[in-house]
Amino acid sequence: MKRPILIGITGGTGSGKSTISKEIYTKFSDECIAMIEQDSYYKDQSNLSFEERTKTNYDHPDAFDTPLLVEHLKKLLSGQAIEKPMYDFEIHNRKKETVRVEPRDIIILEGILILQELDIRNLLDIKIYVDTDADVRIIRRLVRDINERGRTVDSVINQYLNVVRPMHMQFIEPTKRYADIIVPEGGHNKVAIDLIVANIKQIIQK
Repeated sequence: MKRPILIGITGGTGSGKSTISKEIYTKFSDECIAMIEQDSYYKDQSNLSFEERTKTNYDHPDAFDTPLLVEHLKKLLSGQAIEKPMYDFEIHNRKKETVRVEPRDIIILEGILILQELDIRNLLDIKIYVDTDADVRIIRRLVRDINERGRTVDSVINQYLNVVRPMHMQFIEPTKRYADIIVPEGGHNKVAIDLIVANIKQIIQK
């Protein structure tokens, strides 16, 4: 089996990285491409009470089970299937269920801190950073967390000011220097998406 192409797509919260990932995904058949979200690899917190779990800093590298993610990426790259974890943000813990992911020709890894980890960077063939203005990102996060994660407006704003923004400046923004491609305006940049897709197709055909 030919080694799959591993594409890393990162950027700050609400930058549009998930939108770009999905846009790229839809350009290929399901038999050709797989998606891995770094969010699925938050650490299991079953040893903590619910009150303790609510204090988790999800924007810090220590929140992730990076060794498991690296192990799974290496398995996919070597042609082995994995059982991808699932995370429930309402209970702040990993679910008991997993999702089986089969190896594919193209693997997209999407997440805020994938370029911050050297072990992950070394596995990536294409590194993409999605660069979007902070005011746009906070509005997108506000809408997402209220609609999808059962949060209140005040809790989202407080978390953004006290945790998300400082973590972005400390850990995420500096990883831009590792990117092969920087995409402004996230999922709305159709030209960039088309160029990335064309490049992937060209690599596959070689």
